[in-house]
Amino acid sequence: MESLNRMAIELVDEALDYAEELNVGGFDLENEATVLDFGVEFDGGVEAGLLLTEIQTAGMATPSHELGEIGDAPIPYVELTTDQPALSLLCSQKAGWELTTEDFEGLGSGPARALVAEEDEFRRIGYTDAFDLTALAVETDELPTESAAEQVAELAEVETSSVFLLAYSTASPVGSITNAARAAELATFRLAELGYDPLDIVSVTGRAPVAPVADDEPTAIARTNDAIAYGGTAHLTVREDADVFDSIPSTAAEDHGRPFEAVFDDLEWEFDEIPSDLFAPAKVTVDVVGGPTYVHGETDEDLLIESFDL
Repeated sequence: MESLNRMAIELVDEALDYAEELNVGGFDLENEATVLDFGVEFDGGVEAGLLLTEIQTAGMATPSHELGEIGDAPIPYVELTTDQPALSLLCSQKAGWELTTEDFEGLGSGPARALVAEEDEFRRIGYTDAFDLTALAVETDELPTESAAEQVAELAEVETSSVFLLAYSTASPVGSITNAARAAELATFRLAELGYDPLDIVSVTGRAPVAPVADDEPTAIARTNDAIAYGGTAHLTVREDADVFDSIPSTAAEDHGRPFEAVFDDLEWEFDEIPSDLFAPAKVTVDVVGGPTYVHGETDEDLLIESFDL
């Protein structure tokens, strides 16, 4: 299999070449790592968000952007499709790296995770990457520091000059777009967590509304999670039938029906305490090749109208 990081770096080069047109900024840290600002101090935008989504999925998924409606309000949606869900979504796009140092904190996703390959997904899928350059998208409200780049370099076993950190805040256009693009990933991850072999998932398409950009990170985090849990949909094509498909959508969660802001408030914003079954699209179709087709869950437009303040 081709290196996820090699494919992603080609797209990072594109972001650097067209930084001005994408409304993103790039600079080198003192240790020669490169930071691309997709939405911390720079505005970013729709095209930047779609390109970052491609980088997060190592170029193995196709995102698109279209206008839909919630209530009577035109609202954009992001759709993402992949025929390599195990690699592009679980081994790359999944936000599985808590990038924390003495002077920086962020949540990392992207192909750099595959150079470390310590998460359960990599053992189940049997994939570990090897490449001398790497990219990690970092959801954060501050620009990455030298210590953040050094942590990535050390764990990924590359030089700091080979590290590209792509930073964006949740409360930014890129934050809203890249999070909406996670409907397919979260459906795939949820099915894998239920014990289904991720290598038996043939293809996945996910779609979710792009949450209006909030003026603070907590509101943005709540809105972008609501967008998927109450407005996200997914279609999965799988090889084997199973009795767990009804547990994929967020509607199967005990706390379903409450906006994420209320759930977060009750748990004092301790993210590790949030029930994992809430992090899933609201409605899913599972198409078993040569077998039955299942439809489970439902979207909640009224909750989205409240969450998005429409």
